[in-house]
Amino acid sequence: MITENDILFEDNHLIAINKLGGDIVQVDNSGDPSMEDMLKVFLAKKYNKPNDAFVGVIHRLDRPVSGMILFAKTSKGLDRMNRLFHDRKVRKTYLAVVREKPKAMKGTLKNWLLRDRKKMVTKAFDREVKNGSYAELDYEVVGALDGFYLLKINPLTGRTHQIRSQLSFMGCPIVGDNKYGYPRGSQLRTICLHSRSLAFKHPVKEEEMIVKAPLPKDGFWEKFNVLLKEDI
Repeated sequence: MITENDILFEDNHLIAINKLGGDIVQVDNSGDPSMEDMLKVFLAKKYNKPNDAFVGVIHRLDRPVSGMILFAKTSKGLDRMNRLFHDRKVRKTYLAVVREKPKAMKGTLKNWLLRDRKKMVTKAFDREVKNGSYAELDYEVVGALDGFYLLKINPLTGRTHQIRSQLSFMGCPIVGDNKYGYPRGSQLRTICLHSRSLAFKHPVKEEEMIVKAPLPKDGFWEKFNVLLKEDI
């Protein structure tokens, strides 16, 4: 269920939601309600629309990932935001918690990713592989707390499970992500990967925007607020 408290930003063309880890963006074979469908119901009720409101899925987050996700409320907003993503004119910032300290405090990861559709995992390689897709991201260690490390991540490409597989290949699997090498999973079926913000030029108003999502309140993430800086 989506409420007013989940909304990070809304205007005539766009709406940003603070996604909970465990929610699905679009319908899958689990049969669980999707954010797309819940948002249609929410907007139809909010604006007293007799039929379902228009909701366009601009981008996606993995089910166990939390944080900022943007939807379109108009076809114009959807088309133009799709173009911005395609042209890599949207700056995506994620936060991740890992247990292993990276060898370098900041760096760029460049890999080729190969998707195993049977196992639903993405494997990273340090060389070009047949049918693989090039993936690149920048990371920086924000700080350490209680034996964990908070990383800021800016993916430069948008591949399935890119951050999860590339951090695992680096030797730093995300906390709770036993699919990619962390020793145990979370009882909440979430991982410590959070979509912190999107920065882009509004597709209609052409104003520069940054929309941020606060860290989840789950008993673990909150303590990392002390490490966050204004520019993160």
